[in-house]
Amino acid sequence: MTEPQSVEFETLLDTQGLYCPEPVMLLHGAIDAVKIDQVVKVVATDPSTQRDIPKFCDFLGHELLHSTTDKDTFVFYVKRAT
Repeated sequence: MTEPQSVEFETLLDTQGLYCPEPVMLLHGAIDAVKIDQVVKVVATDPSTQRDIPKFCDFLGHELLHSTTDKDTFVFYVKRAT
């Protein structure tokens, strides 16, 4: 995974305060809205996103470039594959 300082992103998806399944549903729409190889940065507070977003990437073939946790905030960089 790439370090967050070097990750550029096209779209910021702020899902703070939302709970499963909303963050992943919104990520699905955000990924559809960017071009192939572009990156969506997701900021979330739902702990289930730590499981759900990597599974989303694995299932749909998108690349999880980096993820990090800062207290109760979870950040993911997802690169669109197709």
